[in-house]
Amino acid sequence: MNLEGITNNNTNKILIHSIIWCFLIIASLLPFYQNFTSIDAEFYVQWSGGILLFYANYFYFVPNLLLQKKYAAYLGIIFSIVAFFTCLKNFYFTPEFHNFPHQKLFDATGKEFIPEKKFLKKPPFFFKFFPSLFYLFIVTISTIIKTLSEFYTNQQNKLISETRKTATELNYLRKQTNPHFLFNALNSIYSLAYKKSDLVPDAIVTLSEMMRYMLYETDNKAVSLEKEINYIKNYIDLQKLRLNNIENIFINIHGDTRNKSIEPMLLISFIENAFKYGTDYKGTTYVKIKISIEDNNLDFWIENRIENQIKDPNNSGIGLTNIKNRLNILYPNAHQLTINQTDNKYCVHLNLKLEPLENETK
Repeated sequence: MNLEGITNNNTNKILIHSIIWCFLIIASLLPFYQNFTSIDAEFYVQWSGGILLFYANYFYFVPNLLLQKKYAAYLGIIFSIVAFFTCLKNFYFTPEFHNFPHQKLFDATGKEFIPEKKFLKKPPFFFKFFPSLFYLFIVTISTIIKTLSEFYTNQQNKLISETRKTATELNYLRKQTNPHFLFNALNSIYSLAYKKSDLVPDAIVTLSEMMRYMLYETDNKAVSLEKEINYIKNYIDLQKLRLNNIENIFINIHGDTRNKSIEPMLLISFIENAFKYGTDYKGTTYVKIKISIEDNNLDFWIENRIENQIKDPNNSGIGLTNIKNRLNILYPNAHQLTINQTDNKYCVHLNLKLEPLENETK
Protein backbone atom coordinates (compact mmCIF):
# COMPACT_ATOMS: atom_id res chain seq x y z
CA MET A 1 0.00 0.00 0.00
CA ASN A 2 1.41 3.43 -0.89
CA LEU A 3 1.73 6.46 1.41
CA GLU A 4 -1.32 8.16 -0.05
CA GLY A 5 -3.43 5.05 0.58
CA ILE A 6 -2.25 4.85 4.19
CA THR A 7 -3.00 8.54 4.75
CA ASN A 8 -6.51 8.21 3.30
CA ASN A 9 -7.17 5.13 5.42
CA ASN A 10 -6.11 6.91 8.62
CA THR A 11 -8.20 9.94 7.70
CA ASN A 12 -11.25 7.74 7.22
CA LYS A 13 -10.70 6.08 10.60
CA ILE A 14 -10.44 9.43 12.38
CA LEU A 15 -13.59 10.66 10.67
CA ILE A 16 -15.57 7.51 11.56
CA HIS A 17 -14.42 7.61 15.20
CA SER A 18 -15.31 11.30 15.48
CA ILE A 19 -18.80 10.75 14.08
CA ILE A 20 -19.49 7.84 16.45
CA TRP A 21 -18.31 9.75 19.52
CA CYS A 22 -20.39 12.81 18.56
CA PHE A 23 -23.46 10.60 18.14
CA LEU A 24 -22.98 8.92 21.54
CA ILE A 25 -22.37 12.20 23.40
CA ILE A 26 -25.34 13.92 21.74
CA ALA A 27 -27.53 10.92 22.61
CA SER A 28 -26.45 11.18 26.27
CA LEU A 29 -27.38 14.90 26.24
CA LEU A 30 -31.01 14.24 25.33
CA PRO A 31 -32.18 14.19 29.02
CA PHE A 32 -30.89 17.77 29.32
CA TYR A 33 -32.60 19.12 26.21
CA GLN A 34 -34.88 21.42 28.28
CA ASN A 35 -32.04 22.95 30.27
CA PHE A 36 -28.49 22.44 29.05
CA THR A 37 -27.21 24.66 31.87
CA SER A 38 -28.00 21.84 34.31
CA ILE A 39 -25.13 19.76 32.87
CA ASP A 40 -22.57 19.48 35.66
CA ALA A 41 -18.88 18.64 35.74
CA GLU A 42 -19.67 14.97 36.35
CA PHE A 43 -20.90 14.61 32.75
CA TYR A 44 -17.70 16.00 31.24
CA VAL A 45 -15.45 14.00 33.54
CA GLN A 46 -17.30 10.76 32.76
CA TRP A 47 -17.10 11.14 28.99
CA SER A 48 -13.54 12.49 29.03
CA GLY A 49 -12.47 9.53 31.15
CA GLY A 50 -14.36 7.13 28.89
CA ILE A 51 -12.74 8.45 25.71
CA LEU A 52 -9.30 8.45 27.33
CA LEU A 53 -9.76 4.87 28.52
CA PHE A 54 -11.05 3.77 25.09
CA TYR A 55 -7.96 4.94 23.21
CA ALA A 56 -5.49 3.93 25.91
CA ASN A 57 -6.92 0.43 25.66
CA TYR A 58 -7.15 0.56 21.85
CA PHE A 59 -3.62 1.77 21.11
CA TYR A 60 -1.62 0.40 24.03
CA PHE A 61 -3.21 -2.14 26.38
CA VAL A 62 -4.72 -4.47 23.76
CA PRO A 63 -1.77 -4.67 21.33
CA ASN A 64 0.95 -4.70 24.01
CA LEU A 65 -0.69 -6.78 26.71
CA LEU A 66 -3.82 -8.67 25.62
CA LEU A 67 -2.60 -9.74 22.18
CA GLN A 68 0.78 -10.61 23.68
CA LYS A 69 -1.05 -13.02 26.02
CA LYS A 70 -0.17 -11.01 29.15
CA TYR A 71 -3.67 -11.54 30.48
CA ALA A 72 -2.97 -10.97 34.20
CA ALA A 73 -1.23 -7.65 33.57
CA TYR A 74 -3.96 -6.56 31.18
CA LEU A 75 -6.83 -7.36 33.55
CA GLY A 76 -5.00 -5.86 36.51
CA ILE A 77 -4.39 -2.56 34.76
CA ILE A 78 -7.90 -2.33 33.30
CA PHE A 79 -9.67 -3.04 36.60
CA SER A 80 -7.37 -0.61 38.40
CA ILE A 81 -8.20 2.18 35.95
CA VAL A 82 -11.93 1.41 36.10
CA ALA A 83 -11.79 1.42 39.92
CA PHE A 84 -9.96 4.77 39.85
CA PHE A 85 -12.55 6.43 37.60
CA THR A 86 -15.40 4.93 39.63
CA CYS A 87 -14.00 6.22 42.93
CA LEU A 88 -13.30 9.61 41.37
CA LYS A 89 -16.92 9.91 40.30
CA ASN A 90 -18.38 8.66 43.58
CA PHE A 91 -16.27 10.70 45.99
CA TYR A 92 -16.03 13.94 44.06
CA PHE A 93 -19.12 14.18 41.89
CA THR A 94 -21.90 12.32 43.76
CA PRO A 95 -24.02 14.60 46.07
CA GLU A 96 -24.23 12.15 48.96
CA PHE A 97 -20.47 12.45 49.44
CA HIS A 98 -20.33 16.20 48.98
CA ASN A 99 -22.08 19.10 50.73
CA PHE A 100 -23.79 20.40 47.65
CA PRO A 101 -26.53 23.01 48.43
CA HIS A 102 -30.00 21.53 48.27
CA GLN A 103 -32.82 23.25 46.45
CA LYS A 104 -34.94 25.39 48.86
CA LEU A 105 -38.59 24.37 49.36
CA PHE A 106 -41.40 26.63 50.57
CA ASP A 107 -44.81 25.85 52.07
CA ALA A 108 -48.19 27.54 51.32
CA THR A 109 -47.46 30.50 53.62
CA GLY A 110 -44.16 31.23 51.95
CA LYS A 111 -41.96 29.92 54.72
CA GLU A 112 -38.98 27.81 53.91
CA PHE A 113 -39.72 24.14 54.27
CA ILE A 114 -36.95 21.71 55.24
CA PRO A 115 -37.91 18.13 54.46
CA GLU A 116 -37.35 15.48 57.06
CA LYS A 117 -34.33 13.24 56.65
CA LYS A 118 -36.55 10.22 56.12
CA PHE A 119 -37.56 11.73 52.79
CA LEU A 120 -33.90 12.12 51.80
CA LYS A 121 -33.11 8.46 51.37
CA LYS A 122 -29.72 7.55 50.09
CA PRO A 123 -29.59 5.41 46.95
CA PRO A 124 -28.72 1.72 47.46
CA PHE A 125 -25.05 0.95 47.99
CA PHE A 126 -24.69 -0.99 44.73
CA PHE A 127 -25.54 2.21 42.82
CA LYS A 128 -21.98 3.26 43.56
CA PHE A 129 -20.79 0.62 41.10
CA PHE A 130 -22.92 1.81 38.18
CA PRO A 131 -20.16 4.12 36.84
CA SER A 132 -17.88 1.10 36.56
CA LEU A 133 -20.38 -0.49 34.16
CA PHE A 134 -20.00 2.48 31.84
CA TYR A 135 -16.21 2.20 31.82
CA LEU A 136 -16.28 -1.58 31.45
CA PHE A 137 -18.61 -1.16 28.48
CA ILE A 138 -16.15 1.31 26.93
CA VAL A 139 -13.26 -1.12 27.48
CA THR A 140 -15.23 -4.04 26.02
CA ILE A 141 -16.13 -2.14 22.85
CA SER A 142 -12.56 -0.89 22.48
CA THR A 143 -11.16 -4.42 22.92
CA ILE A 144 -13.56 -5.95 20.40
CA ILE A 145 -12.87 -3.30 17.76
CA LYS A 146 -9.09 -3.48 18.18
CA THR A 147 -9.03 -7.28 18.22
CA LEU A 148 -11.11 -7.52 15.05
CA SER A 149 -9.01 -4.82 13.41
CA GLU A 150 -5.78 -6.67 14.22
CA PHE A 151 -7.26 -9.95 13.01
CA TYR A 152 -8.35 -8.35 9.73
CA THR A 153 -4.94 -6.68 9.28
CA ASN A 154 -3.11 -9.95 9.94
CA GLN A 155 -5.32 -11.78 7.45
CA GLN A 156 -4.70 -9.09 4.85
CA ASN A 157 -0.95 -9.22 5.42
CA LYS A 158 -1.02 -13.00 5.22
CA LEU A 159 -2.98 -12.85 1.97
CA ILE A 160 -0.59 -10.27 0.50
CA SER A 161 2.39 -12.38 1.53
CA GLU A 162 0.90 -15.52 -0.01
CA THR A 163 -0.01 -13.63 -3.18
CA ARG A 164 3.51 -12.29 -3.54
CA LYS A 165 4.96 -15.72 -2.91
CA THR A 166 2.65 -17.27 -5.49
CA ALA A 167 3.45 -14.54 -8.03
CA THR A 168 7.18 -15.06 -7.48
CA GLU A 169 6.86 -18.81 -7.89
CA LEU A 170 4.71 -18.44 -11.01
CA ASN A 171 7.14 -15.94 -12.51
CA TYR A 172 9.97 -18.38 -11.86
CA LEU A 173 8.07 -21.16 -13.60
CA ARG A 174 7.31 -18.91 -16.56
CA LYS A 175 10.90 -17.75 -16.90
CA GLN A 176 11.94 -21.39 -16.77
CA THR A 177 9.43 -22.30 -19.47
CA ASN A 178 10.24 -19.70 -22.14
CA PRO A 179 13.96 -20.46 -22.58
CA HIS A 180 13.13 -24.17 -22.50
CA PHE A 181 10.90 -24.03 -25.58
CA LEU A 182 13.18 -21.56 -27.33
CA PHE A 183 16.05 -24.01 -26.84
CA ASN A 184 14.04 -26.83 -28.42
CA ALA A 185 12.94 -24.62 -31.31
CA LEU A 186 16.53 -23.62 -32.07
CA ASN A 187 17.51 -27.27 -31.99
CA SER A 188 14.87 -27.95 -34.63
CA ILE A 189 16.20 -25.19 -36.89
CA TYR A 190 19.74 -26.37 -36.33
CA SER A 191 18.68 -29.84 -37.46
CA LEU A 192 17.26 -28.38 -40.69
CA ALA A 193 20.32 -26.21 -41.29
CA TYR A 194 22.62 -29.18 -40.75
CA LYS A 195 20.74 -31.02 -43.50
CA LYS A 196 20.94 -27.91 -45.72
CA SER A 197 17.19 -28.01 -46.01
CA ASP A 198 15.30 -25.44 -48.09
CA LEU A 199 12.78 -25.23 -45.25
CA VAL A 200 15.11 -23.21 -43.01
CA PRO A 201 13.61 -19.81 -44.06
CA ASP A 202 10.10 -21.05 -43.30
CA ALA A 203 11.30 -22.35 -39.94
CA ILE A 204 12.88 -18.98 -39.10
CA VAL A 205 9.65 -17.14 -39.96
CA THR A 206 7.67 -19.52 -37.78
CA LEU A 207 10.18 -19.12 -34.95
CA SER A 208 9.99 -15.32 -35.21
CA GLU A 209 6.21 -15.47 -34.74
CA MET A 210 6.69 -17.72 -31.72
CA MET A 211 9.30 -15.38 -30.24
CA ARG A 212 7.02 -12.39 -30.77
CA TYR A 213 4.33 -14.18 -28.79
CA MET A 214 6.79 -15.14 -26.04
CA LEU A 215 8.17 -11.60 -25.72
CA TYR A 216 4.96 -9.58 -25.84
CA GLU A 217 2.24 -11.89 -24.52
CA THR A 218 3.59 -14.33 -21.96
CA ASP A 219 4.23 -11.70 -19.27
CA ASN A 220 0.48 -11.16 -19.04
CA LYS A 221 -1.54 -12.97 -16.41
CA ALA A 222 -3.74 -14.43 -19.14
CA VAL A 223 -3.76 -14.37 -22.91
CA SER A 224 -6.28 -14.88 -25.64
CA LEU A 225 -7.04 -18.55 -26.23
CA GLU A 226 -6.85 -17.85 -29.98
CA LYS A 227 -3.26 -16.62 -29.67
CA GLU A 228 -2.26 -19.55 -27.47
CA ILE A 229 -3.66 -22.04 -29.97
CA ASN A 230 -1.96 -20.19 -32.84
CA TYR A 231 1.31 -20.53 -30.95
CA ILE A 232 0.67 -24.27 -30.60
CA LYS A 233 0.06 -24.55 -34.35
CA ASN A 234 3.32 -22.73 -35.09
CA TYR A 235 5.19 -25.06 -32.79
CA ILE A 236 3.71 -28.12 -34.48
CA ASP A 237 4.53 -26.68 -37.92
CA LEU A 238 8.11 -26.16 -36.79
CA GLN A 239 8.33 -29.75 -35.61
CA LYS A 240 6.93 -31.03 -38.90
CA LEU A 241 9.66 -29.22 -40.81
CA ARG A 242 12.43 -31.20 -39.11
CA LEU A 243 10.77 -34.64 -39.00
CA ASN A 244 11.12 -37.26 -41.69
CA ASN A 245 7.68 -38.84 -41.29
CA ILE A 246 4.73 -36.68 -40.25
CA GLU A 247 1.90 -38.94 -41.41
CA ASN A 248 1.01 -39.83 -37.83
CA ILE A 249 0.80 -36.28 -36.49
CA PHE A 250 -2.85 -35.35 -35.99
CA ILE A 251 -4.34 -32.18 -34.55
CA ASN A 252 -8.05 -31.51 -34.19
CA ILE A 253 -9.33 -28.23 -32.77
CA HIS A 254 -13.01 -27.41 -32.61
CA GLY A 255 -15.16 -24.98 -30.67
CA ASP A 256 -15.31 -21.22 -30.25
CA THR A 257 -11.95 -19.83 -29.11
CA ARG A 258 -13.05 -16.20 -29.13
CA ASN A 259 -13.33 -14.07 -25.98
CA LYS A 260 -11.67 -16.67 -23.78
CA SER A 261 -8.44 -16.46 -21.84
CA ILE A 262 -5.87 -18.96 -20.68
CA GLU A 263 -2.54 -18.96 -18.86
CA PRO A 264 0.19 -18.48 -21.51
CA MET A 265 2.49 -21.36 -22.45
CA LEU A 266 0.42 -23.89 -20.50
CA LEU A 267 -0.64 -26.51 -23.05
CA ILE A 268 2.59 -26.34 -25.02
CA SER A 269 4.42 -28.20 -22.25
CA PHE A 270 2.44 -31.38 -22.91
CA ILE A 271 2.90 -31.04 -26.67
CA GLU A 272 6.65 -30.55 -26.43
CA ASN A 273 6.99 -33.64 -24.24
CA ALA A 274 4.88 -35.64 -26.69
CA PHE A 275 7.15 -34.76 -29.62
CA LYS A 276 10.27 -35.28 -27.55
CA TYR A 277 9.41 -38.78 -26.34
CA GLY A 278 7.18 -39.81 -29.24
CA THR A 279 9.82 -39.56 -31.96
CA ASP A 280 12.10 -42.47 -32.72
CA TYR A 281 15.69 -42.30 -33.98
CA LYS A 282 14.45 -42.42 -37.59
CA GLY A 283 12.40 -39.23 -37.15
CA THR A 284 9.06 -41.03 -37.20
CA THR A 285 6.53 -39.53 -34.82
CA TYR A 286 3.09 -40.50 -33.58
CA VAL A 287 1.31 -37.64 -31.81
CA LYS A 288 -2.43 -37.14 -31.65
CA ILE A 289 -3.85 -33.87 -30.28
CA LYS A 290 -7.45 -32.88 -29.73
CA ILE A 291 -8.66 -29.58 -28.28
CA SER A 292 -12.35 -29.09 -27.64
CA ILE A 293 -13.91 -25.84 -26.39
CA GLU A 294 -17.51 -25.75 -25.23
CA ASP A 295 -18.80 -22.71 -23.37
CA ASN A 296 -16.08 -22.02 -20.78
CA ASN A 297 -14.77 -25.58 -20.68
CA LEU A 298 -11.62 -26.63 -22.47
CA ASP A 299 -10.80 -30.30 -22.94
CA PHE A 300 -7.29 -31.09 -24.07
CA TRP A 301 -6.23 -34.61 -25.10
CA ILE A 302 -2.79 -35.60 -26.28
CA GLU A 303 -1.47 -39.06 -27.02
CA ASN A 304 1.96 -40.21 -28.13
CA ARG A 305 3.78 -43.46 -28.53
CA ILE A 306 6.62 -44.16 -26.15
CA GLU A 307 9.75 -44.98 -28.07
CA ASN A 308 12.67 -46.84 -26.55
CA GLN A 309 14.82 -43.88 -25.70
CA ILE A 310 17.21 -43.44 -22.83
CA LYS A 311 16.18 -40.40 -20.83
CA ASP A 312 18.92 -38.02 -19.84
CA PRO A 313 18.22 -36.89 -16.25
CA ASN A 314 20.43 -33.84 -16.73
CA ASN A 315 18.52 -32.70 -19.81
CA SER A 316 14.95 -33.75 -19.14
CA GLY A 317 13.45 -30.28 -19.35
CA ILE A 318 11.03 -28.81 -16.86
CA GLY A 319 8.78 -31.86 -17.06
CA LEU A 320 5.40 -32.45 -15.56
CA THR A 321 6.37 -30.98 -12.18
CA ASN A 322 6.39 -27.49 -13.66
CA ILE A 323 3.04 -28.03 -15.39
CA LYS A 324 1.36 -29.40 -12.26
CA ASN A 325 2.68 -26.54 -10.13
CA ARG A 326 1.35 -23.97 -12.55
CA LEU A 327 -2.03 -25.67 -12.70
CA ASN A 328 -2.26 -25.79 -8.91
CA ILE A 329 -1.39 -22.10 -8.66
CA LEU A 330 -3.53 -20.77 -11.49
CA TYR A 331 -6.45 -23.20 -11.55
CA PRO A 332 -6.65 -24.56 -7.99
CA ASN A 333 -10.31 -25.57 -8.22
CA ALA A 334 -10.82 -25.30 -11.94
CA HIS A 335 -8.84 -28.09 -13.53
CA GLN A 336 -8.64 -31.85 -13.70
CA LEU A 337 -5.52 -33.58 -14.99
CA THR A 338 -5.49 -37.27 -15.86
CA ILE A 339 -2.37 -39.09 -17.06
CA ASN A 340 -2.36 -42.70 -18.24
CA GLN A 341 0.69 -44.63 -19.35
CA THR A 342 0.97 -48.10 -20.86
CA ASP A 343 3.95 -49.98 -22.23
CA ASN A 344 3.95 -48.09 -25.52
CA LYS A 345 1.53 -45.20 -25.14
CA TYR A 346 1.30 -42.04 -23.05
CA CYS A 347 -2.05 -40.21 -22.74
CA VAL A 348 -2.91 -36.91 -21.08
CA HIS A 349 -6.35 -35.40 -20.56
CA LEU A 350 -6.71 -31.91 -19.11
CA ASN A 351 -9.99 -30.18 -18.38
CA LEU A 352 -9.89 -26.44 -17.67
CA LYS A 353 -12.47 -23.91 -16.62
CA LEU A 354 -11.68 -20.85 -18.73
CA GLU A 355 -12.23 -17.23 -17.79
CA PRO A 356 -13.65 -14.61 -20.17
CA LEU A 357 -11.11 -12.46 -21.96
CA GLU A 358 -11.13 -9.01 -20.35
CA ASN A 359 -8.75 -6.96 -22.46
CA GLU A 360 -7.39 -8.08 -25.77
CA THR A 361 -3.65 -7.59 -25.80
CA LYS A 362 -1.91 -6.35 -28.89
